[in-house]
Amino acid sequence: QVRLVESGGGLVQAGGSLRLSCVVSGRFMSRYGMGWFRQAPGKEREFVAAISKGGGTSGYGDTVKGRCTISRDNAKNTMYLEMINLKPEDSAVYYCAADSSDYGGTWSERNVDYWGKGTLVTVSS
Repeated sequence: QVRLVESGGGLVQAGGSLRLSCVVSGRFMSRYGMGWFRQAPGKEREFVAAISKGGGTSGYGDTVKGRCTISRDNAKNTMYLEMINLKPEDSAVYYCAADSSDYGGTWSERNVDYWGKGTLVTVSS
């Protein structure tokens, strides 16, 4: 059974930064394309970023492009999302996701095989 556990969320002021982490257990993370989605209250879940199994390919949602960097350390079974210049509209629950067929440039919820339970990010103005 694959388990994804997010951490690093919290309250931050607008303009600040955060680093989210996702630890994978149960299987080697190197077997999966990995990524992040987020969901704000009353809104649909939104793609944030994804990265291929080996880390050579990554992509970002339009609303976070230029302010987020996704990375992974397969030796530690951990994925990261660095976010800078945070805005109040970035407030959401951020979910870690894994795709056994890898990330090849496009990603949606339909690609996801496993989900974490989420970590809350709140950005105050």
